[in-house]
Amino acid sequence: MAEDSDDGMDAFIDKFKTERYKNAFDENNWEEEFDKIPMFMKKAPENFDPKEYPDLACIQALVHDEDRSPEEKAQSLKDEGNAYFKEKNYKKAVIAYSAGLHLKCADEELNIVLQTNRAAAHFYLGNMRSALNDATAVKKRKPDHLKALIRGAQCCIELRSFADAVQWCDEGLKVYPADKKLLELRTTADKHKRAADRDARKAKAKEKKVLGEKEALLAAIKGRGVKLVQSSKPRRHSSDSDDEDEGSSSALAQLNLDGLSSKDATGAQVFLDEQGSLHWPVLFLYPEHQQSDFISAFCENNCFIDHLVVMFGEELPPWDTDRKYQPQNLQLFFEDEQKESLYHVDLETSLLKTLQHKRFFVKAGTPSFIVLVKGSSFSKQFLTGKRIQGL
Repeated sequence: MAEDSDDGMDAFIDKFKTERYKNAFDENNWEEEFDKIPMFMKKAPENFDPKEYPDLACIQALVHDEDRSPEEKAQSLKDEGNAYFKEKNYKKAVIAYSAGLHLKCADEELNIVLQTNRAAAHFYLGNMRSALNDATAVKKRKPDHLKALIRGAQCCIELRSFADAVQWCDEGLKVYPADKKLLELRTTADKHKRAADRDARKAKAKEKKVLGEKEALLAAIKGRGVKLVQSSKPRRHSSDSDDEDEGSSSALAQLNLDGLSSKDATGAQVFLDEQGSLHWPVLFLYPEHQQSDFISAFCENNCFIDHLVVMFGEELPPWDTDRKYQPQNLQLFFEDEQKESLYHVDLETSLLKTLQHKRFFVKAGTPSFIVLVKGSSFSKQFLTGKRIQGL
């Protein structure tokens, strides 16, 4: 028998010289295959395929055996969640704790632990609202639960609900008056609450001041009879009479704060100075060269010539290659889009007098004017077919 056994072993060993062992690890990736054995795994795979990890799938099936009671399953899920939490895999921890809560087992203390732990996982994920909801639910089940009280206060601080954070701390301190964490959180929450209240008061005072300034500005504009419009082109009326009172026309926008906003990239806006004078952002257009100039603060009492002599003084703009744009050669117009007319403006006229004209409408908070060279070929062509009227 011994000889038969030896002969059989010899035959078995000799077989490996000609045939490979079918169940052996591959010599090229044996480490990867070795790591698929649950006993030797360094880390559990995420979202694994049971076919690829059959041994791990069997163990998991045992852990979540359908024959076990809801309490046993919930306990296993709690332990699984705790293991993920320890690894800082908070997403997986939330999934495990949620699955345990979904079982609605009869062990109330276990349910409280599951929800408290899920609140912690949500907190570390940055899901403050979900963490607060879990802490609130635990507090309803057990009003003196210290971890829930602390977590609720922490969430409120992160959500900048400082008054609520103080309330959470006060509720906890009634039960645990000497708890260091609650005392620390209350101090932090109260400090932030006082700062937030102070900032809110400042913001409200500033808003009130700005609103007052806007209202004073609108009153000044309205008192001068200047008409603001929001649309780029007022609605056409059937009457072309210059005697028409456009001040009450439905084509004009109501005087409001939005009508003062300039659409220019500079963000310039009409303002009222300490002496009670209005300063307007004004746009000059040069259609011959497709150029423009922008004056951010044109005082209403200044005449147009005051600015033009500066703009076209000793140094003329580079686009004026023919050196034609000199103050004495210039003509100024504003356009009445509704009547399709141009109104000639005397350069010695003040901005205020022009703005008070019955046919002048300030659009988007910025009066605009057309500048031409008197008698030039472009000027003659540009004015051809247009109705020209004077102030």
